[in-house]
Amino acid sequence: MKKKVCFVVASPMTLRAFLRPHIEALRGQYALTLVANFGSPRSDNALDLAPTVSLPIRRRIAPFHDLLALIRLVALFRRSGFAAVQSVTPKAGLLAMVAGWIARVPVRVHIFTGQVWVTRRGIARRVLRLMDRVIASAATHVLVDSPSQREFLLAQGVIDSRKSGVLGNGSIAGVDGARFKPDPAARAEVRRDLGYSNAEVVLSYLGRLTRDKGVLDLATAFATIAPGTRARLLVVGPDEEGMVDAMKAALGATAGQAVFVDYTDRPERYLAASDIFCLPSYREGFGATIIEAAACGVPAIGSRIYGVTDAIENDVTGLLHEPRNVSELAACMLRLAGDGELRRRMGEQARARALRDFRTEAITAELMRFYEGALAERETPASG
Repeated sequence: MKKKVCFVVASPMTLRAFLRPHIEALRGQYALTLVANFGSPRSDNALDLAPTVSLPIRRRIAPFHDLLALIRLVALFRRSGFAAVQSVTPKAGLLAMVAGWIARVPVRVHIFTGQVWVTRRGIARRVLRLMDRVIASAATHVLVDSPSQREFLLAQGVIDSRKSGVLGNGSIAGVDGARFKPDPAARAEVRRDLGYSNAEVVLSYLGRLTRDKGVLDLATAFATIAPGTRARLLVVGPDEEGMVDAMKAALGATAGQAVFVDYTDRPERYLAASDIFCLPSYREGFGATIIEAAACGVPAIGSRIYGVTDAIENDVTGLLHEPRNVSELAACMLRLAGDGELRRRMGEQARARALRDFRTEAITAELMRFYEGALAERETPASG
């Protein structure tokens, strides 16, 4: 009989965007259950992969609702006889690892993909860091999605070197080189739809629009380099903190050179239409969009922080700048926007590195080997 494995996340989007390749591979060897805050029975295409359990896991701290979710997870784990439980994202990790510890699930795995508390100060930082320490303590195994993030967590005393590791060279799921690739047809179509010509240099950002992503720095830097040039700014992603209006204000007279797209389920098309990818974030676990852009042959500009430094090889696949340093970010923009040969060379090197070091298939194979070893280490309950 197959051993039972449960994945716990807050949002079904995490299953779709990051875990789907792993789930597709693991379900051939294990009996999987997916737990998330599913809105409706067919609300997400991850539902066709394995049986699901809907649980209202909230991203923000909500003591009463969190306690109810914890109780329900403990009950689920006790009656299901899981051999392993794996969680991603902070709240899901806290609830799943504590519930797994209470229910004595033999293998409890959490994947760290970045720390909210890095940009916080005072009591908020201490409380959120403590939550990560609880997650790591309750887990039997900890995976971290970049080597530099693991070193940071070790230095902060959050994780134990003996039970933590990184899959391959990093990232939670790698990059699909067949999906993310140079695509002249998509490039031409997207540029035509957005009103861009081939002569214009498109600097893009793709992801959630939040202050911690450095999007206001992005807008301010673009406003300093764009006047009188053929540079264009393309911003794709959901606005979670009212950033669009703030970015337009920062862009000032160059706002007409920017386009905002709220959401896409085909990010590869916008990346293929780009010339330079920008991620001036203040905190990242890895920076998956950077290697997705790289696989499309697009060099990146990113902040010199843990996670991003794993995704960008400075002066080879892109350029790094100090976080929050708008003038240095603008200098990187000018350098790449003004040198087509440099963009071409860095783009080719970025794609080669992405396909060599971060392919989805390689990361999934690492996870399969990890589960074989972790489950072999411990006696597991019989699966029914």
